[in-house]
Amino acid sequence: MGLIANLTVYLQTRFNMDGIQLVNVFNIWSGSTNVTPLLGAFLSDTYLGRFRTLICGSTASFLVKSYICSFPTTRGSNCQKPEFWQLGVLYLGLGLLAIGAGGVRPCNIAFGADQFDTRTEKGRAQLESFFNWWYFSFTVSLVIALTVVVYVQTNVSWVIGYGIPAACLFFSIVIFLIGKHTYIITKPQGSVFVDMAKVIVAACKKRALSLESTPENSFYDPPCIESDQQVTKLAHTNMFKFFDKAALIADPSELDDKGLPKNSWRLCSVQQVEQLKLVVGLVPVWITGIGCFITMDQMNTFGLMQAIQSNNKIHNFKIPPGWMGLSSMICLSTWIFVYEQIYLPYAKKRSKKNVRLTMRQRINTGIVMAILCMVVAGIVEKNRREKALKQGSLLSPQSILLLLPQFSLSGLNEGFAAVAVMEYYTNHLPESMRTLAGAIFFLSFSASSYLNTAIVNVVHQVTAKLGKTPWLGGRDLNKVKLDNFYYLIAGLALLNLLYFNLFSCRYLVKNADKTPGSRHEDKGLEMNENV
Repeated sequence: MGLIANLTVYLQTRFNMDGIQLVNVFNIWSGSTNVTPLLGAFLSDTYLGRFRTLICGSTASFLVKSYICSFPTTRGSNCQKPEFWQLGVLYLGLGLLAIGAGGVRPCNIAFGADQFDTRTEKGRAQLESFFNWWYFSFTVSLVIALTVVVYVQTNVSWVIGYGIPAACLFFSIVIFLIGKHTYIITKPQGSVFVDMAKVIVAACKKRALSLESTPENSFYDPPCIESDQQVTKLAHTNMFKFFDKAALIADPSELDDKGLPKNSWRLCSVQQVEQLKLVVGLVPVWITGIGCFITMDQMNTFGLMQAIQSNNKIHNFKIPPGWMGLSSMICLSTWIFVYEQIYLPYAKKRSKKNVRLTMRQRINTGIVMAILCMVVAGIVEKNRREKALKQGSLLSPQSILLLLPQFSLSGLNEGFAAVAVMEYYTNHLPESMRTLAGAIFFLSFSASSYLNTAIVNVVHQVTAKLGKTPWLGGRDLNKVKLDNFYYLIAGLALLNLLYFNLFSCRYLVKNADKTPGSRHEDKGLEMNENV
């Protein structure tokens, strides 16, 4: 977080990158750090296990951050363009850090969730609180990064500023290792990625077969083998019936004398098929999450560029632009604290029922916050640019504090939508697939970063060709109309709200109904969706 929080300022002030190049570098790197968790999930489930993968990923990140500390001052502030070798060193460090993130991100949430017994009501309630408190602790670390670390980077030294999070990571690894004997550590059970690939291949091979009037005993459905890890037996469902062909016994010769498939790429179990169905069933909500995260991406790049070109002096103190993200984290952590420590205890005393907000309510609220964030950002940016042009200066006389509302709304978007989506992925996949759930969650961040990169470049190209003032481009926001781009993203967020309520929200209930051990969010919602 100490790297992400101030990376935009670092790239613009130390590498003199223009707006488009800066956004591309940030988004592509951010997207890469959220793709590598798929590889980390595969290694964790197949070979290493979650505990060892966490250790390897954390150690790799620590070594890379120590390496990054050696090059932040290789450029002079008066250089117009970075040298090729300097960009190479920068990209190499960012790439290696993405690899380290691939070991931490898919296993972090999953390993924490392993410590709770979800077969009991108490365990499930504790797991729900765990998601909120995980995000709370995540937010606290980001607050430290946005205050102490960003201030040191901006006003003292980039080397020391990057050395602080490296030291913190070292101590966190030590603390994590000290608690090794208190953890519930599950053994790797094989990768669900391979199983899903087998189901897809087998279903394609048997695509010509018909499932009409097929008796239930025609499917290969052996009992789950009990092991050290609790295995959830998935019942056969009627969703995505095409994949059922993978488990259809077309010929008795497909089984050997022991009743096992001779070719696992032609005949799969119902368990394997249902695992793939659960993942496919996550896609509609996954797309909704991408729409929510695109709004957050704007504040990490263009929002900080607004801060750089605003008046950051409060009396005799200069507010570092990177501190703007602090308001997002404060709003996020405040909401979680109020919800868990004030709202829930008070509501339970009055009703003595499950009074938690449903996932649908939280995701809807998050999307609304995303829309408001972009609208407010557009209004503030238009006012900032007009004042700067009127004064004829690069910096606008408008106070940097006027950016606080848009950053706060971005934090509430994350506090409602991101936490709900993360909880949904983990709760509605079996325990054996929790690592995959973590990878899918971060993959949505990756998709939003890549999609945002595409949108930024398309908007830049299209508006530049119109012959009028482009919406994006260059290092000076006063020469573009960033506010129009914000309104465009607000329109996309509105479409996301309609998409979620008209289509993808139905899968929240469908997966809750089909996943063993999961609880219905809300009986009224369930009845409405069934109708």
